[in-house]
Amino acid sequence: MPAPLPEDSLAYALSLAAEAIAAVIAGRSLDAALAECWRGHGPLPAAVRGAIQDLAYGALRRYGRGDYFLEKLLHAPLRETRLRALLLAALYRLSQRPEDSHTTVDQAVAAAAVIRHGKYKALANALLRHYLRRRAELEAAADAQSSALHQHPDWWIALLRDSYPTEWPALLAAGNERPTMSLRVNRRRSDVDATLRELTDQGIAARVLGDNAIMLEQPLPVARLPGFAEGCVSVQDWGAQQAAPLLAAQDGMRVLDACAAPGGKSAHLLELADIDLLSLDVDAGRAARISENLKRLGLTAQVGVADCRRLDLWWDGRPFQRVLADVPCSASGVVRRHPDSKWLRRASDLVGFAATQAEILDALWRVLAPDGKMLYCTCSLFPQENAQQLAAFAQRHHDAVLLQTGAAGSSADKYWQLLPQREHDGFFYALLCKHGSP
Repeated sequence: MPAPLPEDSLAYALSLAAEAIAAVIAGRSLDAALAECWRGHGPLPAAVRGAIQDLAYGALRRYGRGDYFLEKLLHAPLRETRLRALLLAALYRLSQRPEDSHTTVDQAVAAAAVIRHGKYKALANALLRHYLRRRAELEAAADAQSSALHQHPDWWIALLRDSYPTEWPALLAAGNERPTMSLRVNRRRSDVDATLRELTDQGIAARVLGDNAIMLEQPLPVARLPGFAEGCVSVQDWGAQQAAPLLAAQDGMRVLDACAAPGGKSAHLLELADIDLLSLDVDAGRAARISENLKRLGLTAQVGVADCRRLDLWWDGRPFQRVLADVPCSASGVVRRHPDSKWLRRASDLVGFAATQAEILDALWRVLAPDGKMLYCTCSLFPQENAQQLAAFAQRHHDAVLLQTGAAGSSADKYWQLLPQREHDGFFYALLCKHGSP
């Protein structure tokens, strides 16, 4: 029986990262896989957790490339998923720390020793050393293969290329980057200038992005953020922060956030106006996070658990003056935060997402008051979930008037497609007004 790996060793981090990666390969989300990892291995020091997360996220961002290398280095497909995941993590670290290649190989072999009683130690050692000997050749070959070069599935690459003939290489590159960390300042408890001063005083480099937004030069744990525990700031991407100002809810309005968890947009709506807000989500566990976030920020809303399409389960018949429809989607605009999604998704999934989105839009249109406004929002880049979805909705609902979103800084186009870049993720916004009397 192999000795347990030291908790502070690279081998330990590689081993636990491999557990999470193997779970993703089996079909689980990375968030769920890491949560299971933390539960299964007890409290871990922040540095150890950070190392595990870096290896897991990094290996999945580069999965297309790592998988290509394994295909070229192995004589037959590798059936042991845990070993495959370990090798993907090791190949990722070799790409990031070439000067530390000897340590990476040594520690990966040590991690392989705890899989099937050490049966694969020799294979792990031979494969990784073979990669190092052939690195230049393999890297050049990978650059000639689409999914290995762009580190996205071929169907994803083709769809972006068709939809964005000029921008598609940059969009794929953005999906492989480490995400930035932005803060939303709770204007009821602080302001941007005061928050920026507090960050600077603590040696945290940051810059202002907008009226209530600050971007950190380097991400850091929320426990280190001044004012976070006191509800002065929240972590929210600048792109996501555009929803509440676009909806422009006014004091006294009845407002619905129909797919609200974990509550960032609900909180922002409440920070900007005194409204009667119903925050709804279909998942009870995720809905609980809405209440937790609102409590930290000193805000109040009615939180409900229901499928927003089933009006009979939650709607009391009173119309809403504003509705936020932040619908389920492919999350193709935030893939750098969820690198597992590009490998778990299939092209056929877009049909299902589009059908669900259409059902949600049709249901929520019924609860919107005459002359009320509904903001349709996705974190997707795919037209099937965005412009095409809105065009089909307009054909079904002739009382829908599409309003311009240019006030938030977009072009004159009535649809606002935010493409991912360093300062923000990718989002789509469309603002609709319900014209006329009932």
